[in-house]
Amino acid sequence: MAPVILVTADVREIDGTLWHAALEPYLTALIGAGAIPLILPSLGSVLELEAALARIDGVLVTGARSNIHPSHYGVQPSEVHEPFDPARDETTLRLIRSTLDLGVPLFAICRGVQELNVALGGTLFAEVQELSGRFDHRAPPDLSPDERFQLAHDVTFDAGSRLADVFGSRTIRVNSAHRQAIDQLAPRLVVEARAEDGTIEAVRVADATAFAYGVQWHPEYWAASDPPSGMLFRAFAKAAHDHAGRAVAHAAE
Repeated sequence: MAPVILVTADVREIDGTLWHAALEPYLTALIGAGAIPLILPSLGSVLELEAALARIDGVLVTGARSNIHPSHYGVQPSEVHEPFDPARDETTLRLIRSTLDLGVPLFAICRGVQELNVALGGTLFAEVQELSGRFDHRAPPDLSPDERFQLAHDVTFDAGSRLADVFGSRTIRVNSAHRQAIDQLAPRLVVEARAEDGTIEAVRVADATAFAYGVQWHPEYWAASDPPSGMLFRAFAKAAHDHAGRAVAHAAE
């Protein structure tokens, strides 16, 4: 059976009403990899996350235009940290920790990898392009989606990287549409890849019992046409499928 993947949601106000939504490219990338996406509303403490995690096979933490509120990593908020989505923060930070505790496969993208780092005790740079020697990793918002998410720079995988084994290469080309990035790496994370300027682009949860990776780029956008992007989603879907198989076998014992 196709694995079921929980997908995190952003909260938006439209016509005076709150909507919980996920961008379609994340959903179609999962479907293309043979999985079934299921959007989890960002309702914070109202949700019984452990009960939800017992019924699904993987968790995808998506990117977003909003940023994590800096109070979650001990920094005073300012305009450079905005915009915020506090309901998402309240949901995803707890979701990430519970997912790892229960050994459910986890894949985190862009804002998601930043949430993964913060959830496990790390910190973030607010404006990575303002750091000495760093590139401008932002994409102008007035571009078309194809232009905004075009493959823009290389990332190189560290020696011993497990993702390098997925790709069969130490270097791949990725897109870039972010201004925040990992600063202090969380204790449980291992760097898998960096951009040429040293920016952390991929991480792995060192003590995870299942697939647990985060990337700073957006593989969902080109999952159907860019081989490395498709490989990432297929590897995640396979991990979720294997997790589902183990759960069924355990229930039958």
